[in-house]
Amino acid sequence: MLKSSLVKLIRKFDKRRGYDMIYAFDESHAFSNWEVGGPQPEMARLADRGEIKGAILEVGCGTGENGLYIAAHGHEVWGIDFASSAIEKAKAKARERGLKVNFMVGDVLNLQSIGRTFDSVIDVGLFHSLDPVHRQLFVPSLRSALKPGGTYHLLCISDREPAQGNHVSHEEIMTSFNGGEWNINYIHEARLKTVNEKNGKLGWLASISRL
Repeated sequence: MLKSSLVKLIRKFDKRRGYDMIYAFDESHAFSNWEVGGPQPEMARLADRGEIKGAILEVGCGTGENGLYIAAHGHEVWGIDFASSAIEKAKAKARERGLKVNFMVGDVLNLQSIGRTFDSVIDVGLFHSLDPVHRQLFVPSLRSALKPGGTYHLLCISDREPAQGNHVSHEEIMTSFNGGEWNINYIHEARLKTVNEKNGKLGWLASISRL
């Protein structure tokens, strides 16, 4: 198993390689931090209520649990992640469950390279993992992947969460998605499920539509 200090060092200098190594050799690290063995409950509830509609793209999909849950409900689902080892695991899960999901290795800062647009984009933990500069680059990339009127469903860790790590403020969500190109439908307080914490982490659940 890779030690967490080594994982942090690798991710600091080569984030793509670091995540690849986590998924390939130290999956317990992923499962103690962001993989929970199933869909995030907040995202599953959105899917069950019919808020996640049409053709769907999951950005930063990891091993695919959120997309697989939605695909099992009859939706067309795509998933993108830059960690090839995570995508390999996601594809294996899809085969085992008899589900058709288009998982691919790719760059979330260049979503136009997919060559198509979607009715819904879901994001569980990607936005808060980006540094401030890359968050700014992500927003136009996201816009290129959404149809006009399409909706971005964001679940991220809140700045109210006391634990160390990546956090996002309510204000940052508001300022990132403004300028007349977006409509913020809501930003609600939420919880991100984790394996090692009974109550998970404090988060934000946002619904943001492209105008």
